[in-house]
Amino acid sequence: MQHCDTLIAPRWCVPVEPTNVVLTDHAVVINDGRIVDVLLLAEARKKYQPSAFIEKPDHVLIPGFVNAHTHAAMTLMRGMADDMPLETWLREGIWPVEERWLSAEMVRDGTELAIAEMISGGTTCFSDQYFFPDIVAETAVDLQIRAMVGAPIIEFPTAWAANTSEYLQKANDLVHDPYRDHPLISTCFTPHSTNAMSDESFVELRVLADQLDVRTQIHLHETAAEIADSVDKTGKRPFDRLQELGLVNASLLAVHAIQMSDREIEAFAESGVNIAHCPKSNLKLASGIAPVAKYRAAGVNVAIGTDSAASNNTLDMMAEMQMTALLAKAREFDATAISANDALRMATLHGAAALGLAAETGSIEAGKWADLACVDLNRLHSQPVYDPVSQLVYTARADQVTDVWIAGKHQLDNGQLSQIDTKQLYERCNEWRDRFTMSQV
Repeated sequence: MQHCDTLIAPRWCVPVEPTNVVLTDHAVVINDGRIVDVLLLAEARKKYQPSAFIEKPDHVLIPGFVNAHTHAAMTLMRGMADDMPLETWLREGIWPVEERWLSAEMVRDGTELAIAEMISGGTTCFSDQYFFPDIVAETAVDLQIRAMVGAPIIEFPTAWAANTSEYLQKANDLVHDPYRDHPLISTCFTPHSTNAMSDESFVELRVLADQLDVRTQIHLHETAAEIADSVDKTGKRPFDRLQELGLVNASLLAVHAIQMSDREIEAFAESGVNIAHCPKSNLKLASGIAPVAKYRAAGVNVAIGTDSAASNNTLDMMAEMQMTALLAKAREFDATAISANDALRMATLHGAAALGLAAETGSIEAGKWADLACVDLNRLHSQPVYDPVSQLVYTARADQVTDVWIAGKHQLDNGQLSQIDTKQLYERCNEWRDRFTMSQV
């Protein structure tokens, strides 16, 4: 018999690749952090001798969710600027707090809270766009979660950088060496939006991205007001500016992409641009509803993200997945627009592809990292089970996630976080709440 670290035997296993497949009476075999086999349980018992044998008779095992866009540290601002349109939310709710309190300490605590929430809800990989990305990366490594860490680039001073040159230099420092070939961390450039940078800065960014062969993420066509402002100031839609500057390519992840023309959608498909769809945040800020089914029909890869907890107000990929399917059906007047299997694939493998990580995670296949989530369907609102994928998308909630593995490490064990002291985390969150509240008086 062959030794392995872990053998997981769920009632159902949904590998995501191949699509529309549900395996029963199967086991997933993990060794040295990676999936080494997916086979019938009876065969696995004969072939492998595991150090840990985990049976989950009422559960569905899926790839861990890939949160394709968030601002993790902003969990500390959850609920403090609700019921506002985007520009008001930023200028009156968020930016004043960041101007007063943004620091490495704040980013560390907020990111830890976000990671605790994400792991508890089955997320094993997230893409982050926020200040002090070095702290985000350190926190992700300490807590052992996979992350694409973005280096922010804007043209106004913050506690992270004083000017565009410093943003670009710090971005270069982050992506150039520290996390090259790291098993958990990858890096990218994250300019905030087209209205936050000049053409000259975008040219510098494109040169750096090409030289270092790293990806770029940007908020793009999030609102009609953003587009109107761009046309008023530059005579061009934001997409056209990016295209002329050479940034519309397969390395680009366009976040939100709600207000897109047919011409722009076609260009996205031809260029291989990926989209991060953030449905709950878009609804809450009244930004609009992205035509996701239309993007997918054109051949554009669409991933799912939560955006920040300051605008969502959760980092619950289960809820985002359900919202993605339901909104697409309503928008298109077509109940088949996005199926349950489509939504799950968008929340896992398509997210990994959008981050350039599809060869490493996002599906349950031999050779990939063992980034897995186990969901208990033995709940009143999830019974009876005819189709575990439908129940997962349309009935399940984040608190039904019982177990999570990241690179084979059991990070959530029967509902308990393995590496995070939640008592201390609650205390730090309350301290930040008090500081933020005092600054508003």
